[in-house]
Amino acid sequence: KINRYTKSLNLIGAVLKDKKSELAVTGFVTILLLVFSSFIMYNIEGDIQPEAFPNILAAFWWAVATLTTVGYGDVYPITALGKFISGLIALMGIGVVALPTGIIGAGFIDRLKSDKKDE
Repeated sequence: KINRYTKSLNLIGAVLKDKKSELAVTGFVTILLLVFSSFIMYNIEGDIQPEAFPNILAAFWWAVATLTTVGYGDVYPITALGKFISGLIALMGIGVVALPTGIIGAGFIDRLKSDKKDE
């Protein structure tokens, strides 16, 4: 049964291999955005909410939840500036999720077109 999916798995592997540099840049930008968001939010909210943002690593958890648009609600900013920055970071999170999706989608289309041309 797995033999019929081999072509699809090979296609996925080929697309990821073709787009590895673009995906690596996207991953690097995502990590930078996570670190930057953590640092900014810790500096804005750390003094006001020391229990929620006691250090940059705790703020990193908030940044991961916000950038991946999960937003658990266990940690959130309470200041006006913190809420504004949080909104901007959440909007950037949509792009962080959409960018690799677009890269991989375009890779599939390119690969399918080249495979069709070869046939």
